[in-house]
Amino acid sequence: MADLQKIVDDLSGLTVLEAAELAKLLEEKWGVSAAAAVAVAGPAAAAAAPAEEKTEFSVVLAAVGEKKIEVIKEVRAITGLGLKEAKDLVEGAPKPVKESVNKDEAEKIKAQLEKAGAKVELK
Repeated sequence: MADLQKIVDDLSGLTVLEAAELAKLLEEKWGVSAAAAVAVAGPAAAAAAPAEEKTEFSVVLAAVGEKKIEVIKEVRAITGLGLKEAKDLVEGAPKPVKESVNKDEAEKIKAQLEKAGAKVELK
């Protein structure tokens, strides 16, 4: 059995960069999440890299589903494309339907397309 107090003392002496490297090594070795290992480094490591909230999204048609005609109708309504262009977009999935939209609009478009039977991703 390892001396746990020595391990605690060694970990307490790590710099933030060393703790991040340790997290990567543990993730590779054990297949664990780096977020859990970084939590051991303390609040200083978490405060060092605040996450920015994404403000622009792309609505991507991932798969058409069984109701292709319904999906084409929704794509036409959302984009203003003609029948042929909307059909080409739907048949060419995965393709972006609308890009650089805010989160609310992206969620609304996603709901419309999923209601028509499509599979949609927000990126």
